[in-house]
Amino acid sequence: MRRLLVVEDDSDLREMVTETLVDEGYHVDQAPDGQRGLHLGLTRPYDVLVIDRRLPALDGLDLITRLRARAVAARALMLTALGTVDDRIAGLDAGADDYLVKPFDLDELSARIRALCRRTSDATEVLRVGGGLLDLGVRDAVRADGTRVSLSAREFELLRVLAARPRAVHSRATLRSRVFDEAAAASIVDTYVYYLRRKLGRDVVQTVHGLGYRLGAL
Repeated sequence: MRRLLVVEDDSDLREMVTETLVDEGYHVDQAPDGQRGLHLGLTRPYDVLVIDRRLPALDGLDLITRLRARAVAARALMLTALGTVDDRIAGLDAGADDYLVKPFDLDELSARIRALCRRTSDATEVLRVGGGLLDLGVRDAVRADGTRVSLSAREFELLRVLAARPRAVHSRATLRSRVFDEAAAASIVDTYVYYLRRKLGRDVVQTVHGLGYRLGAL
């Protein structure tokens, strides 16, 4: 199921958009302001972000800029009442993938989100892991010598989250919320780190004692 985040301070519009997208089969989280949107965007994996241009606490442009600076690659659709060419350029330059001017038709919103989801599916991207890489298209790890190693969905997602911010130290709580169900056992992250090391070698994930884990090398 595709995961979407709707960041909109107008509660009526936010609920209407969310209800429409849930009816179309998406999992949708909501945020009423930019700070909450930033927290969710950094701690949970999303396919598409729907972000209002003018938000309390943190402006929509600043929100997208900060998410992109932290290697969040989800597609972003900006909603705004500001429809000038300069406004659209500012949104796209900040990291938005598409721009929809208010008031808008919900059918058009849905169509644009479907298009962004297709672009996410069709993208052939890789993430570097030391001398190796993660092939996002087929969900394989590729060693420096070219050997491919198949990973389970959860193993791949855990390594992808680490690789998206390779210098950062990720706490167990953050990794559990981004990769696993929040009801999962507290030890689930340690278990999957063990699985990754068993398949790819001990150096693939580094332990930072007392803090969590960070990316190593293939």
